[in-house]
Amino acid sequence: MKILLVEDDTAIAGALTTFLTGKGCRVTVCPTLSEARELLAAALPDVAVLDWNLPDGAGADLCRELRQRRPGLPLLLLTVRGDTRDILAGFACGADDYVTKPFDREVLYARLLALGRRSRPDEEAGLCCCGIRLDPARQTVTCQGEPAALAPLEYQLLHLLMQNKGRTVTRQQLLDALWDQNGHFVNDNTLTVTMKRLREKLGRPACLKTVRSFGYRLEESQR
Repeated sequence: MKILLVEDDTAIAGALTTFLTGKGCRVTVCPTLSEARELLAAALPDVAVLDWNLPDGAGADLCRELRQRRPGLPLLLLTVRGDTRDILAGFACGADDYVTKPFDREVLYARLLALGRRSRPDEEAGLCCCGIRLDPARQTVTCQGEPAALAPLEYQLLHLLMQNKGRTVTRQQLLDALWDQNGHFVNDNTLTVTMKRLREKLGRPACLKTVRSFGYRLEESQR
């Protein structure tokens, strides 16, 4: 499991990293929101663990952003804020789970495993659809066994749709995730053109659906 830990307390981050690494996880620590956003723009973890109080803002704000832009990413808030109002606010901003400090590491690990299972019951299947296979580790795509040479934005678009296979991703979510969060604000037609090129390079697959005036969806073809 690849875990992003957004935590500025070096003692907690170090101890938790050692513990989770011992469980076979790969942990990346970001002490600030800005570093976390930069990392998330390049690659997605399996689960993100967010502290609430950070030097440059609130983890709850990042949680809200990610729920909008990366709807399939499991999110856990890990914080000292244990008041009922805070917990309810955490879930309201999009958290899948909420753990208060101090915490039991074994219990936290069990919760992370549960989040990973719910979001990706079969990671290999989740990145394959009707003969299209995306390998996030190698950042390669094959279509019916043949390599597909995708431009970076085409790859990111396919990756996001693969992660949400079976669910419609809105045009605004795609624009936010692929362009706006990096400061490259574009008009709606840019997404249309990128999707057209992606379809052409994949041989116009039937599994890539357009939900008219709303968004796009990848789904297994019915036989």
